[in-house]
Amino acid sequence: MKAGSGDQGSPPCFLRFPRPVRVVSGAEAELKCVVLGEPPPIVVWEKGGQQLAASERLSFPVDGAEHGLLLSGALPTDAGVYVCRARNAAGEAYAAAAVTVLEPLAPEPEPQPAERPLPPPGAGEGAPVFLAGPRSQWVLRGEQVVLTCQVGGLPAPALYWEKDGMALDEVWDSGHFVLEPGRAEGGPGVSLALRILAARLPDSGVYVCHARNAHGHAQAGALLQVHQPPESPPEDPDEAPKPVVEPLKCAPKTFWVNEGKHAKFRCYVMGKPEPEIEWHWEGRPLLSDRRRLMYRDRDGGFVLKVLYCQAKDRGLYVCAARNSAGQTLSAVQLHVKEPRLRFTRPLQDVEGREHGIAVLECKVPNSRIPTAWFREDQRLLPCRKYEQIEEGAVRRLIIHRLKADDDGVYLCEMRGRVRTVANVTVKGPILKRLPRKLDVLEGENAVLLVETQEAGVQGRWSRDGEDLPTICQSSSGHMHALVLPGVTREDAGEVTFSLGNSRTTTLLRVKCVKHSPPGPPVLAEMFKGHKNTVLLTWKPPEPAPETPFIYRLERQEVGSEDWIQCFSIEKAGAVEVPGDCVPSEGDYRFRVCTVSEHGRSPHVVFHGSAHLVPTARLVAGLEDVQVYDGEDAVFSLDLSTIIQGTWFLNGEELESNEPEGQVEPGALRYRIEQKGSQHRLLLQAVRHQHSGALVGFSCPGVQDSAALTIQESPVHILSPQDKESLTFTTSERVVLTCELSRVDFPARWYKDGQEVEEGESLVVKIDGRKHRLILPAAEVRDSGEFECRTEGVSAFFSVTVRDPPVHILDPQEHVFVHAITSECVMLACEVDREDAPVRWYKDGQEVEESDFVVLEKEGPHHRLVLPAAQPPDGGEFQCVAGDERAYFTVTITDVSSWIVYPSGKVYVAAVRLERVVLTCELCRPWAEVRWTKDGEEVVESPALLLQKEDTIRRLVLPAVQLEDSGEYLCEIDDESASFTVTVTEPPVRIIYPRDEVTLIAVSLECVVLMCELSREDAPVRWYKDGLEVEESEALVLESDGPRRRLVLPAAQPEQGGEFVCDAGDDSAFFTVTITAPPERIVHPAARSLDLHFRAPGRVELRCEVAPAGSQVRWYKDGLEVEASDALQLGAEGPARTLTLPHAQPEDAGEYVCETRDEAVTFNVSLAEPPVQFLAPEAAPAPLCVAPGEPVVLSCELSRASALVFWTHNGRPVQEGEGLELHAEGPRRILCIRAADLAHAGLYTCQSGTAPGAPSLSFTVQVAEPPLAKLVSELTPLTVHEGDDATFRCEVSPPDADVTWLRNGAVVTPGPQLEMAQNGSSRMLTVRRCQLDDAGTVTARAGGTATSARLHVRETELLFLRRLQDVRAEEGQDVCLEVETGRVGAAGAVRWVRGGEPLPRDSRVSTAQDGHVYRLFIHGVVLADQGTYGCESHHDRTLARLSVRPRQLRVLRPLEDVTVTEGGSATFQLELSQEGVTGEWARGGVRLQPGPKCHMHAESHSHRLVLSGLGLADSGCITFTADSLRCAARLTVREAPVTIVRGPQDLEVTEGDTATLECELSQALADVTWEKDGRPLTPSPRLRLQALGTRRLLQLRRCCPLDAGTYSCAVGTARAGPVRLAVRERTVSVLSELRAVRAREGDGATFECTVSEVETTGSWELGGRPLRPGGRVRIRQEGRKHVLVLSELRPEDAGEVRFQAGPAQSVAQLEVEALPLQMCRRPPREKTVLVGRRAVLEVTVSRSGGHVCWLREGVELCPGDKYELRSHGPTHSLVIHDVRPEDQGTYCCQAGQDSAHTRLLVEAGARDPTPGAGTSQ
Repeated sequence: MKAGSGDQGSPPCFLRFPRPVRVVSGAEAELKCVVLGEPPPIVVWEKGGQQLAASERLSFPVDGAEHGLLLSGALPTDAGVYVCRARNAAGEAYAAAAVTVLEPLAPEPEPQPAERPLPPPGAGEGAPVFLAGPRSQWVLRGEQVVLTCQVGGLPAPALYWEKDGMALDEVWDSGHFVLEPGRAEGGPGVSLALRILAARLPDSGVYVCHARNAHGHAQAGALLQVHQPPESPPEDPDEAPKPVVEPLKCAPKTFWVNEGKHAKFRCYVMGKPEPEIEWHWEGRPLLSDRRRLMYRDRDGGFVLKVLYCQAKDRGLYVCAARNSAGQTLSAVQLHVKEPRLRFTRPLQDVEGREHGIAVLECKVPNSRIPTAWFREDQRLLPCRKYEQIEEGAVRRLIIHRLKADDDGVYLCEMRGRVRTVANVTVKGPILKRLPRKLDVLEGENAVLLVETQEAGVQGRWSRDGEDLPTICQSSSGHMHALVLPGVTREDAGEVTFSLGNSRTTTLLRVKCVKHSPPGPPVLAEMFKGHKNTVLLTWKPPEPAPETPFIYRLERQEVGSEDWIQCFSIEKAGAVEVPGDCVPSEGDYRFRVCTVSEHGRSPHVVFHGSAHLVPTARLVAGLEDVQVYDGEDAVFSLDLSTIIQGTWFLNGEELESNEPEGQVEPGALRYRIEQKGSQHRLLLQAVRHQHSGALVGFSCPGVQDSAALTIQESPVHILSPQDKESLTFTTSERVVLTCELSRVDFPARWYKDGQEVEEGESLVVKIDGRKHRLILPAAEVRDSGEFECRTEGVSAFFSVTVRDPPVHILDPQEHVFVHAITSECVMLACEVDREDAPVRWYKDGQEVEESDFVVLEKEGPHHRLVLPAAQPPDGGEFQCVAGDERAYFTVTITDVSSWIVYPSGKVYVAAVRLERVVLTCELCRPWAEVRWTKDGEEVVESPALLLQKEDTIRRLVLPAVQLEDSGEYLCEIDDESASFTVTVTEPPVRIIYPRDEVTLIAVSLECVVLMCELSREDAPVRWYKDGLEVEESEALVLESDGPRRRLVLPAAQPEQGGEFVCDAGDDSAFFTVTITAPPERIVHPAARSLDLHFRAPGRVELRCEVAPAGSQVRWYKDGLEVEASDALQLGAEGPARTLTLPHAQPEDAGEYVCETRDEAVTFNVSLAEPPVQFLAPEAAPAPLCVAPGEPVVLSCELSRASALVFWTHNGRPVQEGEGLELHAEGPRRILCIRAADLAHAGLYTCQSGTAPGAPSLSFTVQVAEPPLAKLVSELTPLTVHEGDDATFRCEVSPPDADVTWLRNGAVVTPGPQLEMAQNGSSRMLTVRRCQLDDAGTVTARAGGTATSARLHVRETELLFLRRLQDVRAEEGQDVCLEVETGRVGAAGAVRWVRGGEPLPRDSRVSTAQDGHVYRLFIHGVVLADQGTYGCESHHDRTLARLSVRPRQLRVLRPLEDVTVTEGGSATFQLELSQEGVTGEWARGGVRLQPGPKCHMHAESHSHRLVLSGLGLADSGCITFTADSLRCAARLTVREAPVTIVRGPQDLEVTEGDTATLECELSQALADVTWEKDGRPLTPSPRLRLQALGTRRLLQLRRCCPLDAGTYSCAVGTARAGPVRLAVRERTVSVLSELRAVRAREGDGATFECTVSEVETTGSWELGGRPLRPGGRVRIRQEGRKHVLVLSELRPEDAGEVRFQAGPAQSVAQLEVEALPLQMCRRPPREKTVLVGRRAVLEVTVSRSGGHVCWLREGVELCPGDKYELRSHGPTHSLVIHDVRPEDQGTYCCQAGQDSAHTRLLVEAGARDPTPGAGTSQ
């Protein structure tokens, strides 16, 4: 079980898990995952517990951290669960995914015309439709479950079930479930029931029933939840409950989490049957609740997520898995880290009733600490819904108007992300609400669950306000489920469950996986701090990636081009890089990048560089080496870093600048190696005299040494350990090798018990430990038992030599021979060897030669001849040669039957214009036949051909017609073969479209569905959602040659659905979706407005929507409003208004106008103002009336109750005399019934009597009526092209004349311009407006005029038929075509590619044919691939052009090449295309250009030249380009061996090593050395070596007898003789030893120089020989011999002697002893209980010093009472069984130093007190 936390870690971690894959058999399946770790993990794939290996169908692509599994040509056997396992030194991780392989749907066989009944009238085929879907169920474990679905459709659909996206047989074994097919009850259709015999907990999940036929696919799903049955309480109430899970056998993992954070535990379990999973906490089962979520992720893992962890959540969490095969546990201990700053009083869980309130309260440590409130992850801001109060240190959240969706987890957070958590439970009809949002990947199943308080109630499921289909809804008891299988983007939206006035809502989001790599880190800086360290800092990328990511740090040595990863880290901040992190000393640069599962960001390079030096530490030191005499000794040690060091042998420094060397000429040879941080010293062929040698190593910070021990070794066989059985073919080279444990040890070879003799056919060689027996060209008689024997041990070889296998060259395939009676039959077989034996068999019995069967042989050709074959001679013959066989089937036909084939009547069914061939086979080639049709002999013509070929006779109809139907006979003598030919019309095929077409249109848009047939006269039927359509104004059916169209002139949303164009034998499918245009609020532009009004008063809120028919809803403070007298809702055209005629202060609040897609908010505030005049707002213009006309003066006040006073020319107005005063609410009216000249003047209405009170004045003039004038203004108009435009105005008086002008010219009425009059209204109408009709329209009456502007909009140019994706091969011509709704002007559309206009190219052209626009690309090339578009001013359509490259072919293939060693080889081939990039490989390894490898590519030719070839270069040469592969064989023959350089004369000194050397032309050749004409064999002093092409003869410790003549020979080549001379050696002492005087503990060095370098000397001290080790170090530095004695002791004084041969030197060593002193003294007082033991201890300055113990001045002697101990410099006095009389003063004397201790003896607690009378 894994626990995810935010801590750093280096074990493998999956950033992206592999997803389950479903493919059809034969397709390609691919699994991908992203895994990181430090060091990078090793990734393997497994299936069924077995690791998978790469093969032709299975590969494992790797791209950085992304690992994949690619399976080509998937088979049903490949289905199953694949596990990706990643491991490194720090840990292991794994992930799994299922691969499902589906059988392809087999096409239903078309019944014969005679067998297929005609369908009844009106019956049509259609896609599957669910008549009844499965119902969700909640059951207990062990119960039986039945899920049933009923589906209609024609043809009858195939049904199958899936669970959680997987086939049932992949999830369960066959005994767990039963599928019960049947017919639908009460009508047509089929059903399929899934019966689960005994439900288990893992059976919970989503079950989907799929229905599929030739017309489409449908699916319906249901949820099954299996619960654990309630456990019965124990019979004894005092009995402790049994533990739920077994105790753990090992310590659980530990997981720390900060308080308030989430903890996620994931457990991945595999097993069959599928295991049942239970989660436990502290031994108690866990149930899912608000803060504990239990689910199964997409990768099959079981997840427990604890949200907002608190201290009470700590404890042991166990994942228990069990099935019938057993059980397993995985556990983790959760620790919750509490913050130092905590809430003084945390939140407490609360409950509230729906529509009520809930109060959450907590207390912070300090009143100044700011806090924030959250509902789960959503921050809450103060508003009327969420009231937030701060009172000192108390923080309070009040939730008003509770509803079901307010149920959840609430948090209060203060700085440092310190949180306190509480649950709010809302009591109401809905107990368990929907989640706030649900994210589902496209194609997965979505499940929503709601639990209600009452059982059996009916709720309502809706999405975006529209009810959802009942087929996906289920209810059972208190539970209500909504199951949406295979969700698409159209399923996204706001899903709501409503029950009465209570509802709960979730946001369903359907995600398509498309991510971008993370951004790079920022503010990267480098600081050079302490010595040999560098500090790197950076900040996280901005914005922060949404997915988990890490930082990867890399380094680069200055001067190098390679960047090397240092390490990965999860958190940004500061990282210190010490010198130990680099391999070698140098200047280093650093860079950092961000890595996530979606990729890697660009690198950010730190400015500058740092000088770092690695510090060496000893990882694995030197160890003493013990080897046998003559073996190599290897000393090695590992350091912590790469650094140079120095090796020493017996104190002598070894030269490290040469890979090989020797201490002195003729002495021990060595080789020094260094691989990274490992250092090795190889001492070659050590001898007994080297035993005791001291090997040392030194480098800065490290010094180490070890000793070499040599022992004589018994010889034994290293290889072979067991008897070897070898098989060879004749002429093959046989080499038997036996390796001994000792070098150059003699051995003998035996064959079948007899010692072998060397010769040309058998050679015995010795090479160090290896003994070889070589048979250059083996023969069959060389087979036998070979033995290599030496000193009682033997190695055995069983050798079998056989002739090479025989191969049959011809025939390679089964041969069928037909003959007639008495014909001669010959069977021939060719083998590859003339001497190969061949046997013939007939029907399993060997054939013997006779008069009827003749066997012939001619070289490699073998024949079996039947001179006069008879029918019994027929049968199966075999030619057997070795292990191969050739097969012949002989059929002898009696001459009585001429026609061999056909034996019966043949029926041929063909389609018109198809090619028909009638074949008849005869027994003899010369026989003549006669062809007839319906009794008449046929005549050959271009339409009927007669062919004859050996015994075959054919009648061919190249293009058969309907009239060619009939019976054809092939007649010969009285025999005939009959052929009945039936010709029918070809089936109608739909040429376009081949795939299902999906169209999405907007309401009122014209939708055209087009289908092109293979025949023009073929009838078709159109269906919508399974029902045949009928033509109407809203649906038009068109036919144009082979094209059939269905047109929806003005599509409506209800017209969407699945359309089928049925042509009888073929169908085309169209899915049409008509969406309503988005309902937008175009005015006001702002989404929130603050409006201020005065009360009482009129408040009008206004919005303009588009389209004009959009529905809106008004809300106040979150509640939908209803129209009333006090609140009026208006709609006029695009305008929507909310009016408060008499707004009061309580009407203030938040008003929202909401369409389906947008909303705007009005924050309305009302304040009661002083009385003001509202209307008119300003003093009106003078009012002129004629005498006798009525006059009405009106004004409106801000308050209806306000008092006003009217005056006329300063005098108060009195009612009467034709003058009236009225008050209608806030309006005040003065009415004059009939005006006269006295009524003229200034009228004033004043509010109140206070000075300065508001007032409003009116001027009334009474005069004669004015001339004609315009009363109203013209309104500007905007119309679409082709529509009518009408201008209106009002004139006074009504009979006044009006003159109309357009663009300044007087309008003349006509067909396009109409003028009309209605009372005082005047109208001008412009019919069928065109673009050039735009302009200014003016109306004149009397001296007044008014004008308005006419705007004409162009009709939108939309695409009816859009672009389709096109695939073409390189070089083909491509046409892209669109169709518009109207004929556009030239240039109305333009073609683009990638958003840019098309570049000028002679290959590209465009054309327009009415509504159709075409783009032609001639001879497309790969560069033409991309996205092309066609654009108008109003619409755009895109399509992708994919270009496949031309098929690559080989015109001239590679040819095999054979060369001699050292030569060159050329391979050349010619391809069908130029400029092809390919790869050359040898033996599967890619070749790179170099001095010996040259590659050339010119035009169609590719050439490879290999030079300097060796035998190892033989192999297969391949050239690969794309999917093309060509191969040839390279054979390199061995060149004859020659001696390039021979040995030279040599003179050495006695005792030195003599080396003779020669160089050969080849490395693999054996050399024979001779001395004075006699061959030399290896011995302890004579060594033969092979170093590449060099051959060496070494003579160690040469003596005068070794002088002579030496020569070497290889094959027929010889070199020499050369002369070796040995000089006599004399040794003398050049520098004598000198006497040394030293103090005790110091060291002494003696040096002596002799005359010869290679001289072995010996040392003695006081007559005793000295050996290296301990305090003695002996080394030799050329002629100088050195003895080093360390830590001298007085007894070391004496005579030191050095002797080298007869020469010797002597000196004296004097050692001055130091005085003895005490380093550690005993305590001054020591108290001991009676009967115990007392120990006094001192430490002196050196070991071996004498000390003396005294008591009261008397020396103590060892005995039963006193024990004197000494251990090095430590001395102890032990007093046993201390008694009271032992009390006193004890003294220790060491030389002149002494120490005193007072020993006190006390009585023990159990000792009897004096006088108690106790007796023993």
